[in-house]
Amino acid sequence: MVKLTVRDLFEEKGLIYGLKLLTDEAGLEKPISTEEIHRPGLALAGFTDRFSSDRVQILGETEITYLKGLPPDRQQQSIKKFLSFDLPCIVVTKGLEPPPVLVQEANRRSVPIIQTSQGTTRFHHFLNAYLENRFAPQTSLHGTLADVYGVGLLFQGRSGIGKSECVLDLVERGHRLVADDMVKVLRKGNEVLIGTGHENLRHHMEIRGLGIIDIPSIFGIRAVRLRKRIEVVVQLEEWRDDTDYDRTGLDENVTTILDVQLPIVTIPLVPGKNITVLSEVAAMNHLMKLYGHHPARRFNKRLIKMTRRKKEVAEYLDLEEDNE
Repeated sequence: MVKLTVRDLFEEKGLIYGLKLLTDEAGLEKPISTEEIHRPGLALAGFTDRFSSDRVQILGETEITYLKGLPPDRQQQSIKKFLSFDLPCIVVTKGLEPPPVLVQEANRRSVPIIQTSQGTTRFHHFLNAYLENRFAPQTSLHGTLADVYGVGLLFQGRSGIGKSECVLDLVERGHRLVADDMVKVLRKGNEVLIGTGHENLRHHMEIRGLGIIDIPSIFGIRAVRLRKRIEVVVQLEEWRDDTDYDRTGLDENVTTILDVQLPIVTIPLVPGKNITVLSEVAAMNHLMKLYGHHPARRFNKRLIKMTRRKKEVAEYLDLEEDNE
């Protein structure tokens, strides 16, 4: 389970979002347990039956103006009822000053109030993207990720089979390395997988016989990128005579990562096979399919059409012979 506290949010995004703590630090260790964000207009007005109190609460100009327009007794009553729930934190946007009663009551209940200079809609967008990334399903995979013609190819296979060497050759041909050895995979939404490298490894590669090499230092900064969507899995394995490998491309095999299905291309290795060129063709073939052009299916349809035509001609000739 993701562990995220108000302090993490404040320290990681404080400078970017212009965050300022209006209360003391007593509540900064409170956990943020969901990526959802809430604007508590109805709760401040007294309707709390369906109040999402476990979310980060955002008070914009509408909420602050409403509170400041209440008579002192009703304002205090509204704030006390609002803060009676176990809130993770409150964010006040547009650099607005909340009512002093809100700050005092929040300090008493150890609920952090954070002020930001960002507009409400803009901050909501930024915070939502940050929380989505922090709470997104993620995993780490053994493999090498490369950007080939704009397609994210994830190379997998047993250790020492040649994944890094293949991607190194791709980099030398002008393609880009994303991550080697260990790939961090994060799911965005329901069907997008984003791959990045681990912080300690960055864009280094382990090449057996050479050791650790620094890709951007050798090939330049254009030879790497920080992250890339994973679109195709390339499985490298030794050739086995007892295995029936796909020769037509009609049967599209898939694999599943974080509940997302991805096409998988299995390349059997034999001496002399140019894996680099095959990888480039796999990327270009994937692009053609995205544009609605499926070579194997079109070829198959053409063969079927030719076979039907020959069969019709043969039947016609047989009928002419019978008539004679």
